[in-house]
Amino acid sequence: MMTYKTALTESITASADVVKNRFANFSGGYCGAGEKALGVFELDTDSGEQAPVIVYGIALVEAGGAIAVGDAVTSDADGKAVKADSATVTITSATGDGDAGTYNVSGGVLAQAVNGYALDAASAAGEVIRVRLV
Repeated sequence: MMTYKTALTESITASADVVKNRFANFSGGYCGAGEKALGVFELDTDSGEQAPVIVYGIALVEAGGAIAVGDAVTSDADGKAVKADSATVTITSATGDGDAGTYNVSGGVLAQAVNGYALDAASAAGEVIRVRLV
């Protein structure tokens, strides 16, 4: 049995009926794809009610696909955890010095997209894993 460890929980008014173990946005709903999370819903909550959200610690999160231990995770369109992809950065030169172009940033992802790091592997969507929230 997996356990979670909250270091800080905050309440937010649920903007829709929500289920536990999904990333919560700052408006009380599920995070969209690649959206930074306030935290993870701790309990199923009806719209308009106060929902407890784990904002710091280790939370249980439903996976939206395969995830490996140690993967940086972000949200899919339904608030489920998915592996964050490497960032691609486009640089446009205003001076015409020839440094413009598209560059792959290897070894990392954009910080605003990372909601945590997987402590467990998921082989498919629907599995629940532990995520260390950031």
